[in-house]
Amino acid sequence: MKKVLFLGTCLVSCIPAFAGGLLTNTNQSAAFLRNPSRDAVIATEAVYSNPAGTAFLDNGFHLTLNIQNAKQRRQVVSTFGPFAYGLDNNGKTSKRFKGDADAPIIPSFQAVYKTGYWSFSSSFAISGGGGKCTFENGLGSFEAIASLLPLLGQSIGITGYNMDSYMRGRQYYYGFQLGAARQLNKNLSVFLGARGIYASTNYYGYIRNIEIEDAQGTSLATQRFQSLHDQAVAAAAIYRDNGNIPMANMYEAQAAQMRTMAYATQDVTLNCDQTGFGVTPIIGIDWKINDQWNLAAKYEFKTRIRLKNEAANSASAAGLSALNQFKDGKKIAEDIPAMLTLGVQYTPVKNVRLMAGHHYFYDKQASKYNHTEKKLSRGTCEFNAGAEVDVNKRLTLSAGWQNTSYGLTDEYMQDISFVTNSNSVGIGLNYRFSDRLSIDLSYFQTFYNTYDTHTDDFNGVSSMITSLVGAEMATQLVSSGVLKGSNHYWRTNRVIGIGVTLDF
Repeated sequence: MKKVLFLGTCLVSCIPAFAGGLLTNTNQSAAFLRNPSRDAVIATEAVYSNPAGTAFLDNGFHLTLNIQNAKQRRQVVSTFGPFAYGLDNNGKTSKRFKGDADAPIIPSFQAVYKTGYWSFSSSFAISGGGGKCTFENGLGSFEAIASLLPLLGQSIGITGYNMDSYMRGRQYYYGFQLGAARQLNKNLSVFLGARGIYASTNYYGYIRNIEIEDAQGTSLATQRFQSLHDQAVAAAAIYRDNGNIPMANMYEAQAAQMRTMAYATQDVTLNCDQTGFGVTPIIGIDWKINDQWNLAAKYEFKTRIRLKNEAANSASAAGLSALNQFKDGKKIAEDIPAMLTLGVQYTPVKNVRLMAGHHYFYDKQASKYNHTEKKLSRGTCEFNAGAEVDVNKRLTLSAGWQNTSYGLTDEYMQDISFVTNSNSVGIGLNYRFSDRLSIDLSYFQTFYNTYDTHTDDFNGVSSMITSLVGAEMATQLVSSGVLKGSNHYWRTNRVIGIGVTLDF
């Protein structure tokens, strides 16, 4: 039984971007956290959000150092009838699964050297991922596989199941950016640059100690099924030699069933490191109309990345098509989508700035393993707005909002890797100790929508049944409604940050 169909896929996407698109972190500074509407700001940290605007900074060297701390939780309530067979489920068909993603330290820096009409900039940040995610008890898609055993083994008296499952992923996409901006005149500047992306990931997970219980309370596992298989094979041979073909056929069928159950209860472990490299060309423009209005745009081209596997999977994982993605030495498509940003900043009075912006991620044009990008209805779309007020010459207070809308479909959504639409708010302050030193303190909270899916074939378990007992039985079970199920998805997220800016 291919009980790991979902195990490998789950691990590849268990680390989310804390703000931005499906594989893009836009929270690359503490200033973003206090006001995510940064697409038309003119500041040192704009090396990421509005690099063309750095051409309007004062001459000299400018440096911003940032540290963020992010914490996220994913939760799924899965409902599936066969869960009632679980020895620890108390007859319930619904079960809550949760995973925690922590990134204790997310570092970044932005640096600009401005001279005359030119500015030369560089930055470093975690461009995607940014921590590790752990599901201590696996997911509903894990448990659904084991829950099929009593359903399919009723004829041999199987009444319950138990298992241990675990999943952990670590994913970092390190981004180092270089570029130059130039004022074409006193109002207009352009930018050309590139970001090198180095991806480093590790995925570890297992399904262990799968046991099934019969009506007498006897616990059966792989070794016991293998022993029963060997006994049935021996009995079939004896009856066939004696010419008792009906009894031989009966024992041969029993042997096949025991072989399947032995295979289905094997431990499976996945342990895979992946590395890859890509380059993101970037262009930008800033139009400083006057002292009140500033408009900006940036386009990041698609980043082609092929991740190379270094795997130490268990022998039982070999040959399972579901784990082809994690075979040792294989290269996997994991492109970062192109991104367009538009921004405006308006200064109605000297000490007040109002901002708004728009992001669009071309997710459907970025190749993924097995072309999962085709399951999306469109790319990710974001809108943001914010305001900053200079309370006095030293203190600035700010707040902002961002709405993120993905092109989700029921086909795309699954507990192994999910996002939901959201609204985020950021608040914070900037305090200037002197003309050369200032500090940002910020807090960013995301409020996710829930998402519900309902299906006649919960997590595609009919494919498991097909591999066990054939397509006819799988079709019958789907038609009967036994395999109906649902998932209720939601997430929580918060990020805090501190940044220091030095101007020389």
